[in-house]
Amino acid sequence: MSFTLHGPNISTYVRSVRLAFHEKGAEYTLAEVNILAGQHKQPAHLARHPFGKVPALSDNGFTLYETQPILRYLDRVLPGPALTPTEAKAAARMDQLMAITDAYAYPSMVTQVVMNRLVAPMLGGTANEAAITAALPQAALALSEIARLQAEGGGAFLAGGALSLADLLLAPVFGYFTQTPEGAAALAAHPGLAAWWTMFAARPAMAATAPKFG
Repeated sequence: MSFTLHGPNISTYVRSVRLAFHEKGAEYTLAEVNILAGQHKQPAHLARHPFGKVPALSDNGFTLYETQPILRYLDRVLPGPALTPTEAKAAARMDQLMAITDAYAYPSMVTQVVMNRLVAPMLGGTANEAAITAALPQAALALSEIARLQAEGGGAFLAGGALSLADLLLAPVFGYFTQTPEGAAALAAHPGLAAWWTMFAARPAMAATAPKFG
């Protein structure tokens, strides 16, 4: 197997896949796709991902796009610790946490809060305060449900006692969201989830995949 991951290192979804490689101890090549320059909409990338999103994965002629399928594929084909619980209810909890991350946490926490609070000023713009305010109720609900499911799992990780794909999908979102004052305050309301984040943020894989701007 020879893996090439296509996407920008600053993307949370690209980072989730990179975390999987690092947690599995597997080699891969990151092929940067400059989304600020529109490379994700160019023919070369559209051939890998016809919807013009990131990431996309190449494995000796086999191509795959969308983060969750990529994560599940890597968990199936790579040696190393399993990242999907074997027990049905724990696996279902992991699936639900991943769905919440994609459908509710990312759109509110990253698309609205992070993009306005952190990214807009970096690009010379100003934050849309109304958009941030409007996003916070959904972000709070997503955090509340993630914290509830983590507590039900009864372990140090999101889906139970072992690292799973749910941790890898959510951690990069928290990596940005907790840098905003809104994110830090929201997380503080959930001590168990805050403890998970403190633990997970210290993992070597997180340091190895830290986004590099510029």
